[in-house]
Amino acid sequence: MGILPSTTSSMATLRETARTNLGIPQQNKIILSIDGGGMRGILTVQLLKHLELLAGSPCYAWCDMVAGTSTGGLISSLILNKKSAIEIEEYYNSLVAKVFTKRSWLAHRIYNPPAYDKKNFRKLTREIVGNQTLRQLNADTGLDMLFTAKDLAAGEETFFTCFSHGEDVKGTYQHVLLRAVMESTMSAPTYFAPFERFVDGGTTTFNNPVMAAVLEALHYDGKGKYKQDALTVFSFGTGSVLRFIDPSATKNLKGLDSIFWLKYVMAEASKDASEMQVDMLRSGLIQGLDFRRYQLSLDQEAVRKLPDFKINPVDGLTATMLHELTDEQLKNIDMADTSRFSLMKTLGEAIVAYICPGDELELPMEKRKANWFQKDFLAANSTRGALVTARGDIAGIKSHLSSPEWIDQQPT
Repeated sequence: MGILPSTTSSMATLRETARTNLGIPQQNKIILSIDGGGMRGILTVQLLKHLELLAGSPCYAWCDMVAGTSTGGLISSLILNKKSAIEIEEYYNSLVAKVFTKRSWLAHRIYNPPAYDKKNFRKLTREIVGNQTLRQLNADTGLDMLFTAKDLAAGEETFFTCFSHGEDVKGTYQHVLLRAVMESTMSAPTYFAPFERFVDGGTTTFNNPVMAAVLEALHYDGKGKYKQDALTVFSFGTGSVLRFIDPSATKNLKGLDSIFWLKYVMAEASKDASEMQVDMLRSGLIQGLDFRRYQLSLDQEAVRKLPDFKINPVDGLTATMLHELTDEQLKNIDMADTSRFSLMKTLGEAIVAYICPGDELELPMEKRKANWFQKDFLAANSTRGALVTARGDIAGIKSHLSSPEWIDQQPT
């Protein structure tokens, strides 16, 4: 799918067809929100490719707003440049291959950060998106937008937005260059140097930008244009690393405690913030909202629900099939580990096959039992994602925390 005709009538037809094919009321506006996650974003691109196939046209032809953090911001930026998901995959392959360039042989995330140099990223973004401003892209595509970045000088999150209301255009930073925003939102601490005052928008709360996107659309720059009872939100994760630690192992953690807790807090703070946003949007607190979240937790239990696809050879892995992957291997898929790039792509393809199984393809949509991007992606009789694992021990916690003897036996 290349650049599509841009006449008003043809674009209106594409929007109408996409909404029909995706089970979305014609009057609804659509927000597409994409999480951060480094090279793991290739998983999300696989889902977007099939979403566009079902819709009948690229996302830029029928969405009303895009939102992104870090790698999600890069994907959203390419959508703003009228790239289909197939084209985005081609650009993404090039970006991932060249962006994670070691700063020097001594560079290291923990001991000598940052680990990587952004010179290739800056060169590639200049070539791909040029010096277009947010407002120019908004005028060209009709797409509203939100990108996140953490402002170190102000001590707060910055939202780079641009919303059109006819002749009136809103957005404090509507005249900044898109490539500056792209570098701001991807400058993850310890991986890359800050972009002057900005670091990756996912550093704290907004690795998942969906709540910020919904609030901006309904109550800030998009107020009056977007209505909560006429709004569909597609929210895509990039694979969530869940760190399950056995209670008996918390006293003797692997490696240096300081490094373990640094990595743990950096990852868990972002993940928990994402889950809270998703829970709020699924709760019905915003009445009438059509929310559809797609995420995979990178653990054995979740992956074994997927079709057992063959894995391309990966350094350090003996597994040849998805179901052979262990929790230890899955939880260590780092956002900058390009050796796992093909594995993340295969996981994305397997998720697509789970959401849209081939044996239902010939059935009318109303008779299909799988998700097919028609509604929120939930486990049966649950408000938890269909591929997001929960491992609680309610009975054990109740027993232990109700026992004076157990409490007093714990190390101080």
